[in-house]
Amino acid sequence: MWCGSVGVNSLVDIQPLHVAKWIEFEARQVSVPSVKQRLAALRRLFGWLVIGQVVPANPAASVRGPRYVVHSGKTSVLEPAEARRLLDSIDATTPAGLRDRALISLMLYCFARIGAALEMKVEDVFTQNQRHWVRLHEKGGKDHIVPCHHNLERALMAYVDGARLAADPKGPLFRTIGRGTGELSQTAMPQANAYAMIRRRAETAGIMSKVGNHSFRATGITAYLMNGGTLEKAASMANHASTRTTQLYDRRNDEMSPDEVELILI
Repeated sequence: MWCGSVGVNSLVDIQPLHVAKWIEFEARQVSVPSVKQRLAALRRLFGWLVIGQVVPANPAASVRGPRYVVHSGKTSVLEPAEARRLLDSIDATTPAGLRDRALISLMLYCFARIGAALEMKVEDVFTQNQRHWVRLHEKGGKDHIVPCHHNLERALMAYVDGARLAADPKGPLFRTIGRGTGELSQTAMPQANAYAMIRRRAETAGIMSKVGNHSFRATGITAYLMNGGTLEKAASMANHASTRTTQLYDRRNDEMSPDEVELILI
């Protein structure tokens, strides 16, 4: 549609100038990260068309996307006391409560991505050298093995034992709750369900911040660094390829003291 509006009616007629104009148009409609993502997709599309000899050259290859600099992530981060209150507010006498406490603890204490957590099997919680470990299935098919914090160990084992999951080692670790039964099903928990659960649990705990799945990863990393952990070790624990990525989760400097604001004497 956009190409037709500027008089381009064929793929072979598209030039870098047209791509640049389209990028300017998109930048007025969506956020900068979305524009950069769409430009990357366009580059790959035309790269495939060049290989297939549909077009002679890639018109998007030389076009630069808009500048975007990020020094801090936008994910909401909880105070350690808030995270503890959230965990303590969960009723761990039911299968759903045991599951939810274990899942949130996993994201907090292992800096686990929600996608990696929900892909876990029961056998991905295992004992090695008299210590419990978890195996996270990360992006690119890579396994990331992390030792359990003692709080996480308690939450996970209470869940596995209480829900009698050990008999099904190949089954999903985090499962949906059967409709009307209150018991765990055989179906892995979808990511959307995990988000809805977290929002519901946060509201019950009286937490006003708009937390999501990623909030616990950021909360865990920030708490680790606040207590003397190193950025390099945090990157390794979070399975980040670069400490620059980990720095986006470091929110130690987010809070500004009210006393500082009161120094503005006007």
